[in-house]
Amino acid sequence: MALSSHARTRAAAPAIDSVRLWDSLMTLARIGATELGGVRRLALSELDGEGRDLVSGWLREAGCEIRVDAIGNIFAIRPGSRGNGFCADGNPSMNPADLPVAVGSHIDTQPTGGKFDGNYGVLAGLEVLRTLAAATHQTARPIAVAIWTNEEGTRFTPVMMGSGVYCGAFSAAHCQAQADRDGITVGAALRAIGYAGSDRAPRFAAYFEPHIEQGPVLERENVTIGAVEGALGQRWFDVVVTGEDAHAGPTPIEMRRDAMVAAARLVLDVRRIAADAPDYARGTVGQMFVHPNSRNVIPGRAEFSVDLRNARESTLAAMVDALRAAAARVADEDRVRVEIREVVHFPPCAFDPALVAGIERHAHALGHSVRRIASGAGHDAVYVARTCPAAMIFVPCDGGISHNEIENAQPGHLAAGCEVLLAAVLEAAG
Repeated sequence: MALSSHARTRAAAPAIDSVRLWDSLMTLARIGATELGGVRRLALSELDGEGRDLVSGWLREAGCEIRVDAIGNIFAIRPGSRGNGFCADGNPSMNPADLPVAVGSHIDTQPTGGKFDGNYGVLAGLEVLRTLAAATHQTARPIAVAIWTNEEGTRFTPVMMGSGVYCGAFSAAHCQAQADRDGITVGAALRAIGYAGSDRAPRFAAYFEPHIEQGPVLERENVTIGAVEGALGQRWFDVVVTGEDAHAGPTPIEMRRDAMVAAARLVLDVRRIAADAPDYARGTVGQMFVHPNSRNVIPGRAEFSVDLRNARESTLAAMVDALRAAAARVADEDRVRVEIREVVHFPPCAFDPALVAGIERHAHALGHSVRRIASGAGHDAVYVARTCPAAMIFVPCDGGISHNEIENAQPGHLAAGCEVLLAAVLEAAG
């Protein structure tokens, strides 16, 4: 029986080495390892520099040329038969036919982070390149692995800094001037670890980002691969409720202007607004400060954060309207003043339908269970998607837990995601 062209491609495709992928993850996790089994490797710290050196060395061994741009993004490029994606003068090629197909993520972590968030995406890209090198398999397009600077936004803001500069959301100069709590700027930190680059960043024909889900859906449904359709839009607010400090004993309940009670009502409203909304709605209050914070004083001021997320811009806007309406109602009923200031607005991101469908198709062909899914978290792919077709591949993580030292993922799931990645990259790279 004659094989279909897709089956012939599968039969001829090299196979990843799942043990090598796992060993690479565990080796990188030693840099910044914590006593509880996690990783603390903050962006542009000395440990981040060590991690960059290690992974860059692996990428060179896999046949890549390394380039570093002004914000410290690392681009490792394996040439294709059409070249390396750059012109003779060193500027990125703009010819659509020879742009690289890229895989990327980050290797900086949370202060109490895990071994897989971000790191899996970079090292899955490395494993694809190692697999192709071992098989002496030549692609038409170049293949790139990107390591984005400061995705976590823990030491420096803004979050997703490197990919944001790449897509033009921020300027490199603005980000280089940002300082941590010790007054060390991004520019100074880049110089200190040897990653203050000057290379021009390549443009991509397509971009893939493998990642642990960081949520419980895939594990709960016993599904191995998530074909990510897009990322939720995010709108963050700082809310200040101003009432009146008063003595907790002599002040009757009906005469109080209690900022804490008003804030608590709004916290419940945030939860209600999200619970009532469609399209993967999320609503979170994660931070609160109370003044004067004394046990026998009625609080006169409360400040808290609001994080609203949704897959549709129109629904997200309706959630914001509902928040403002709730604030007006509470302000009137509790005789307080409520101020709402927006501090972040990421519109919902839809990933490329053809790439998403391809991930789904490759997962089925390789015998893996798969479902469409939305990302509730921000990722570098959200910014890169502004510049080229992009998609993400999710694999389960134990208990849906991430940004935690106990974050874990199963070797078989990580290997399956890398297998799907290899198939998707080969298809896109010709």
